[in-house]
Amino acid sequence: MATLNAARWASSLNPSSIPPGVLDAAVRSFHNWVGCAVGGSDHPAVSIARNSLPRFFGAPTSSLLGTQGVQVDAQHAALLNGIPSHVHDCDDTHLETIFQPTGPVAAALLSFAQSLNRPVSGAEFLTALTAGIELECKIGLAVWPSHYDVGWHITGSTGSIRAAVAVSRRLDLNPGKMAHAIGLAATQVTGIREMFGSHTKSDRCRALKYNK
Repeated sequence: MATLNAARWASSLNPSSIPPGVLDAAVRSFHNWVGCAVGGSDHPAVSIARNSLPRFFGAPTSSLLGTQGVQVDAQHAALLNGIPSHVHDCDDTHLETIFQPTGPVAAALLSFAQSLNRPVSGAEFLTALTAGIELECKIGLAVWPSHYDVGWHITGSTGSIRAAVAVSRRLDLNPGKMAHAIGLAATQVTGIREMFGSHTKSDRCRALKYNK
């Protein structure tokens, strides 16, 4: 029932009901995410991923940030834009749970929006982004800190759910179908703290902070 209620809220969210301050925060978060993705686009971890995946690419529909007009299929664009956006660990942070909310949502949403056969308005995009981030923060608060304390990387483990909400919103899924999407995403959660400091999950900002 909690999942269905969340889906009902996200699917019915009206752009005009979002407070101006929340919209401003969404715009800033998206701009910050793009900057981080471009800034991280030449990281070795990104190069490894880009060199390993082309054999699996589908029809090119979606842009890779930080490249000269390179496009790949939406699914791989989401991955290959998500990696550089978080690789320096300097993207936006939800202070109550210490996770980075925008990356998984924006990476999935931007690549999906570009793959559509129709333009997506700024209001539509920001509403979907806001819905994904808001529900993610609620989930994060519900499981923090025990979820993190037992070894989950909360940015990753909640990331698939928030991405599913945002893309479901852009697909105009009804609450029942969105709830199914959330459930499917919840079975694919990933991210463990044991990988911190590796190419799988770099920890540059934290390392800089504690090495001063």
